[in-house]
Parts: sequence; structure tokens; C-alpha cells
Amino acid sequence: MMGIYEFAVLGSVTPKQRQSLINSIQQMASEFELDIDNQIIIYDAETVKQRNRSSAFAAVYFGGLPQVDIDAANSIFTESVPIIPVVNSLEQFSICIPEFLQPTNGFCLNGQDTEIKELATLMMECVGLLRRQRRIFVSYRRTESRDAALQIHDLLMRKGFDVFLDTHDIRPGEPFQDVLWHKLCDSDVLIMLDTPTYFESRWTREEIGRARAKEIHVLRVVWPNHEPNKMADLSETIYLDNEDLENYSGPLTIEKIEEISLKVESVRSRSIAARYMSITGRLRADVERIGARFEGVGAHRAIAIRLIDDRKLWLYPVVGIPTAETLNDIAIKARSNPDKGFPVLVYDDIGIRKAWSDHLQWLDENIKSVRGLKITQAAWSLAGWEF
Repeated sequence: MMGIYEFAVLGSVTPKQRQSLINSIQQMASEFELDIDNQIIIYDAETVKQRNRSSAFAAVYFGGLPQVDIDAANSIFTESVPIIPVVNSLEQFSICIPEFLQPTNGFCLNGQDTEIKELATLMMECVGLLRRQRRIFVSYRRTESRDAALQIHDLLMRKGFDVFLDTHDIRPGEPFQDVLWHKLCDSDVLIMLDTPTYFESRWTREEIGRARAKEIHVLRVVWPNHEPNKMADLSETIYLDNEDLENYSGPLTIEKIEEISLKVESVRSRSIAARYMSITGRLRADVERIGARFEGVGAHRAIAIRLIDDRKLWLYPVVGIPTAETLNDIAIKARSNPDKGFPVLVYDDIGIRKAWSDHLQWLDENIKSVRGLKITQAAWSLAGWEF
């Protein structure tokens, strides 16, 4: 059996760790309507030699003493595919990880992450199911939660997230609102610091409303003794007690910050999956509306369609705001696809600032190996497609 996405779990992994990791991968994959043992295959050291070299693949190696599964890990390493060294503490890295893997940046398990979701997220990023950019937007009232917002910004940045905070990430001379909405559209999760006057601000009301409009999931952090507004009832929620805050505006205790960090990981995967499924659903409806044919889904979630004149396109939906790097990534994926067809990047253009839209238009006119398609104009553009 061959999967579209394949993983290997190697090394000194306990049965409980392996099952927790598989469960987390399954939960994230199900949001993309993918199943383990169907579209997703997970190997061990004995079976990994059967993997399909044309499938997206990543491996993890759990360090331990004695070191085990060395041959399987070395075989993967020499094929230049992603393999993540995993340890319980960084002090163990040099003795628990094989020497050939030591130049590779490792991952330290988080004792509070009993479901091993952080590692599952990294594996999903390696095969392209989750994008590597891990973007978070913090929405808050400066008068009530500035210290907590700054603390969340700094902690998540240290954990490898790209966190947008209005006081930090808009440069002097830039159009404030244009940049703010652009950053929101490129975020995976909005963290809402739900304080008593949050909805009294026009800007925070717009931030939560536009996040919903873009189907960006919200993680709501509710302040103590505050009755949250029902407008945000469908959000994932963390409630704070008085002892979770050093002062009313923050900072938060380390334990609560870690809880927020772990929750962001699970909310992020659901958010990306929901936005991806929304784009593909709209795309399929538009394809059928103009009389073209939907032929199926291939590697890297590319959607094959046949235009009325029988030309074949591979459509690659992307979440967030595309860049030249995104185009290059799709070009590489298209070259590895044995079923030839012209590659097209599909993205949601609502909220992208004009300067960046002009940049994308220039790329579309000058890079001929991949074309761009705005989902808001998909039916119109595909009906008169030229290349």
C-alpha cells in the first residue's frame, strides 16, 4: 500500500509515545479528510524500506541508550529527506542521537505535551500538510492586557512562531490598517485577549470579525471575573483565574503561558485545514460551474481539472498570502509529478494589501512555470484561461 503522505517513527520510542504521536497525526490529518492506512502510512524500522519514494515523507528518530534503528535512520539520512532527532532533554542530545544526525537541529519533548502534538505538527509541516510559517495574530486592548500581549508575543516567538503585535510589527511610515489586515490574512490563529472592554473598541471588533470572515480560528483567553461576549462563543477558550495573573493586565504565570502555547498548536492545524477545505470547496464549485471537469486529487493535495478544450491543469490551493518562495515550491512539486499538467497556485486574495497584490501580479506576468489564480475570480479566469 502506498500513501500520499508517509512517515517513519524510529529509535527508542515507547509504545505509549508512538501511539500518542500516531493519534495526534490522525487527528490533524482527519481535518484534511485524510486517513491513516489509506492516504497516510506510518512505518517503523522494519517496514520503512517499503516506503514510496514519490510520496511526501518525513521521519523522527527518538534518541536513547543504547542507540537503536541506526541502519534505518542512516538510510533515510543519506537520501536527504527530513529526519528530526528527538530527545527528552537537550543535555542528552550528544550521547543519545547518532553522530550522523547530530548536525541536524533536534526537538526536545515537552513534558506538558502528553499527546506529543508539537512533534506531530512538525512532521505535518515537513510533508507540506501544514505550512512551515507559523503565524499568530494577537488581538487585545492596550489599556487592559498590554503586558500579557507582550509576554505572549515574546514566548511564542522563542518557540518558533511568527507573532504579529501591532506595537511591534508595523514599521514607521507604513499604512497601519493596510498592514494590519494583510498580517491578519496571513495568520493561522488569532489569539483574542478577552477583557471587559474588548468589544468596546472598533478595531478589536473588526479584528475578530475579519478573522471569522477569513475562517481563521480564534483562541480566546478570558480574563478573570469577566462574562465573555457571546460573539466569540464558538472559539476555543482558556479561562483565567486571578492567580493566573501577576497584575490585571499581566504578565501571566508560566504554567498558563505553556497551556496557551500548546493550545495554539492544535487550533492552528484545525484552522489551516478549515481554510484549505474552504478554498478547495469553492474551487470545485467554480470548476463545475464553467463546464470543466474535476478529475481528482494527487500528491501534495494538487487538484487535477480538465478544461473544456481538454487542457489539463494541476491546481495547488495555498493558505495565507503567497510569495515567490511559494511559487518555487509549487514548481518543484509539479516537476516531481509524473502525471503532467500545467501547475497553478490558487489563493484567497481578500485582504492582501495593494503593494503585495501588485507584486503577485508582476510574478504572474514574468514567471511562466507557475501561474497564480485568485479564488475570488476562479470561474471567470478559468473560463478564459491562456498559457
